Amino acid sequence: MKYKKIMVAVDGSATSNQALQEAIELAQDQKSFLRIIYVLDESIVKYADSFIDFETLWKAYKEEGEDFLEKINHQVKEANINFDTHLVILKFAEGRIAEKIVSEAQDWQADLLVIGTHGRQGISRFFLGSVAEKVLRIATMPILLIRG
Repeated sequence: MKYKKIMVAVDGSATSNQALQEAIELAQDQKSFLRIIYVLDESIVKYADSFIDFETLWKAYKEEGEDFLEKINHQVKEANINFDTHLVILKFAEGRIAEKIVSEAQDWQADLLVIGTHGRQGISRFFLGSVAEKVLRIATMPILLIRG
């Protein structure tokens, strides 16, 4: 199958970096366009609001995502592929990260979604299930899971 539009979700973890590398190689091999997304979950900052000022924390959180995508931008340019990066904001009452990733892929009409199986979820994976597992259950396009 030929993939013209590949989307990869990254979060800064080692596994998402592996997923990014795989997506880059696929985009090179198939001369595909690659979209790289980094999802910021507003609820993480909202829950910390009682301890730290929301605006200050949100600004730092957003800058972290922007800096990460800028670093990736330089890395991917060396691969000589067509790509873009998107910082995606998941609003407080908008759902979960998996739904947002799938929604972004559907809206962009991705032919393939690449995602790592373990990211920065830590102990919450035990209680909530991993993002990758949820994406796999709800996605309508082909998924490439990269094991960490």
